[in-house]
Amino acid sequence: MRKIVHRHLGKVVAGAAVAVAGTAVMIGITLPGTAGADDTGGGKAAAGQSAAQAGQGADGAVAPGVVEQAPAAEGEKGKGRDPLTDDEIQRVEKIAVNPQLLNASEDVEGDRGPERLTVDLADPKVGELDDPDAPRRADVTFYDYRDDTLVTRTVDLDTGKVVATGTQHGVQPPLSSAEYAKAASLLIADPLGADLKADYKDATDKELTDPNQLLLTGAVYRAVPGGQPAVLDKCGEHRCVRLFPKVKNGPWIDARAFVIDLSARKVAKLES
Repeated sequence: MRKIVHRHLGKVVAGAAVAVAGTAVMIGITLPGTAGADDTGGGKAAAGQSAAQAGQGADGAVAPGVVEQAPAAEGEKGKGRDPLTDDEIQRVEKIAVNPQLLNASEDVEGDRGPERLTVDLADPKVGELDDPDAPRRADVTFYDYRDDTLVTRTVDLDTGKVVATGTQHGVQPPLSSAEYAKAASLLIADPLGADLKADYKDATDKELTDPNQLLLTGAVYRAVPGGQPAVLDKCGEHRCVRLFPKVKNGPWIDARAFVIDLSARKVAKLES
């Protein structure tokens, strides 16, 4: 990767390697906690050697092994303010999407049913703050691409019933992994994605054809008066995203100049 950087840029800028291909900028960054993540040699061997030495006494004899008790399996139901269990999450997801919501909504792919975003333990009501036996409830949030609506349904975990439903427009919570993948797919397929694909080619010598070739994060984009082309004026009402793609085991690619409107399925470049 360093050779690619030097060929494009000719020097290292501010300690980071930057490669330019078209208008997208490829940035080599070592993130906290990722250094040495791909190492397969000395680190593991040294760790194993230290562990072996720790089990020996001063005379070289191996100390008796200690068998730790296995952690208790997570139950189907939590208690009080315990985090939701996997079983509870799966259950409330099914309860929250009744046939009416399923048939009247669309996900990010345009398929039947809303796009699931989050499942969280609901806050207790005011009168339940000191009650250890207060009902456990879960808030399930969805995004309905049919009419750009955020839907929140509250499920009572004891009764298995939806006890509240709320809808909001113009509210844009963080995106799901499926939404990031769809945004990348739209950008790759659009003529404006040519620079992204060129940078990927420089980094890997391979063609970028699928979002699964990238590690994807991003941020919701809201329209700023005079700060974008007219095609993005509805961002905020529409679900729009700026992607921060990363080559797997490779550099970041700066795609911040591009905004993908997931509601309209359009890609635009921000005006400089």
